[in-house]
Amino acid sequence: MTDVIAFFPGQGAQYIGMLADLAEHYPEVELTFAEASDALGFDLWALVNDASDTGEAVLNLTSNTQPALLAASVASWRIIKRECPALRVVAGAGHSLGEYSALVAADAIDFADAIRLVRRRGQLMEQAVPEGKGGMAAILGLDDDAIGAVCADAADAGVVEPANFNAPGQIVIAGESDAIERAIELAKAAGAKRALSLAVSGPFHSSLMRAAADDFAVDLKAIHWRAPKFPVYHNADNDVATLVEIPQRLLEQLYSPVIWTGAVAAVETKAAVAVEFGPGKVIAGLVKRINKELPVLGTGSVSAVDATIAQIQGLQP
Repeated sequence: MTDVIAFFPGQGAQYIGMLADLAEHYPEVELTFAEASDALGFDLWALVNDASDTGEAVLNLTSNTQPALLAASVASWRIIKRECPALRVVAGAGHSLGEYSALVAADAIDFADAIRLVRRRGQLMEQAVPEGKGGMAAILGLDDDAIGAVCADAADAGVVEPANFNAPGQIVIAGESDAIERAIELAKAAGAKRALSLAVSGPFHSSLMRAAADDFAVDLKAIHWRAPKFPVYHNADNDVATLVEIPQRLLEQLYSPVIWTGAVAAVETKAAVAVEFGPGKVIAGLVKRINKELPVLGTGSVSAVDATIAQIQGLQP
């Protein structure tokens, strides 16, 4: 039986028309989006395929992006599971929103519940900080300690903190707008290769998200959770949670950094190959910077799915 590590992408992997080519070959795509649409009360597949002038902006709203990516990842997961019934996931991890996709794949939560939950999560994240008052920035070329020093030095302008440890030398910070601008200046002065603001609606994975967490705790407690069928390593501590700990780990994730470097380190020895379930190749790119020895197969297109199925079937004894 083939052992793989399962990775699930987070916000930033979405794009208009994602999985459209897959939908022509695999019924799981439109069926999964239909389930999501029923749970949400609007047509999520139409939203994902809206190529109008405003379509991309609507998709990129956090409250829309999160259910759209969850549905895309689950559709990809269902395709591979049907085509490769002997597939065995020995460890899983998702980047931010992707953690919910991992938990659906592990059967820890019903898909419809997860769709409604991440829609609510996105709405609360959008509301936690007034528009224009907070943001995020990507810093390339500085190590963790240097980023910590930059944030500390910029703190006189407001809250600013490391938010995503995506790969060595690729870190995202989050905080109040003035503090972000100050940190960008300081990062460039410290020798960063690049330091630029990101087009996001808030300071995600920072302490400024605690307001969202207070409300979200109620939603998490209302969910019927099950023990995951494979180990899911959480962003907040890069460890596996017990059944009763899962809601707390998801809550902590809102206002804690996503330590993706740690997540990869926690699972990289569990299997010889990983699969990225969802659109694009964001996770594959990050993993390549963290561990060049761990191949990551894709599922975001027909050609990627065909290659992944062939390799998984070829790996089977």
